[in-house]
Amino acid sequence: MAISKQKKQELIETYTELFKQSQGIIWLNNKGLSVSEIYELREKIYEANGQCKVTKNRLSSLALDKAGLPEMNEMLQGPTITGFALGDTPSLAKAISEFIKDNDSLEIKGGLMGTEPMSVSQLNTLANLPPLPVLQSKLLGLLNAPAQNLTGVLSSSVRQIVNVVDGFSKSEQSN
Repeated sequence: MAISKQKKQELIETYTELFKQSQGIIWLNNKGLSVSEIYELREKIYEANGQCKVTKNRLSSLALDKAGLPEMNEMLQGPTITGFALGDTPSLAKAISEFIKDNDSLEIKGGLMGTEPMSVSQLNTLANLPPLPVLQSKLLGLLNAPAQNLTGVLSSSVRQIVNVVDGFSKSEQSN
């Protein structure tokens, strides 16, 4: 069924707004998902703070241009589902990757992170990263470790001086 010119313009505006809001974008090749499977994918992506749309390739291409993003013509071939990361991109990649494990009717074509194109292997690596709070806590631990070590060294040096002075004062008192 043909889409009216007004509806096409509305879709371009919607896609453009989503492209501008997204931290990352992942394009998927839909090789025959059922309506209920697409709904399940949308739920998983929504839980990862993202959105999922079955997109029109030509309209997506126009929206990418309008949003100031690079051309991604190789991604926009065949039946396409687009995942938009409204939060962090690794969460979106992880949600999609987990869905694909149980469903072979879907495959990753590639994506964008910011304005940088990403390959399938880069997106799979991204999906295997620990969640953002875990990475943040590891980073804080790494930053905090040198300060803790320095505090330990300084306090042990001070403790040694106090012990020497204390020993000296006790020996003076006993004489």
